[in-house]
Amino acid sequence: MVTVREVNAQRLIEKLKEELKKFEEIRPLPWSFFVKSGAHKERPPDQEDFWFIRAASILRRLYLNGPVGVERLRTYYGGRKERGTKPARFRKASGNIIRKILQQLEKAGLVEKDKKGRKLSKRGISLLDKIAYEVKKGE
Repeated sequence: MVTVREVNAQRLIEKLKEELKKFEEIRPLPWSFFVKSGAHKERPPDQEDFWFIRAASILRRLYLNGPVGVERLRTYYGGRKERGTKPARFRKASGNIIRKILQQLEKAGLVEKDKKGRKLSKRGISLLDKIAYEVKKGE
């Protein structure tokens, strides 16, 4: 059986993004086109389907790291903030974007709450395994 760990992450996220577009519950919010994805960014994301890419990436992260909370995901998606002549410092990503995506994934039945954060449901695991198999077969 092929798992998410054995396939190329970019190809997996690309296929998963297309699959997530079929879910009615997962839709970008109106304000998401105008906000930065974190304090370390200078501009909002350029990609049209940024919301679905981030949702696919979060699903993959939940598969690999088990129950994960919003704070840990904020740290994972954070980055270096350039501060002019001062040294750059790490800043966390936007928690609101991550939280709203997790809530939408919960409504879709792919994620469920746990005592330690959120984890994939059986439906989410089977979706990721199916897509990992398709990616492996396509290589």
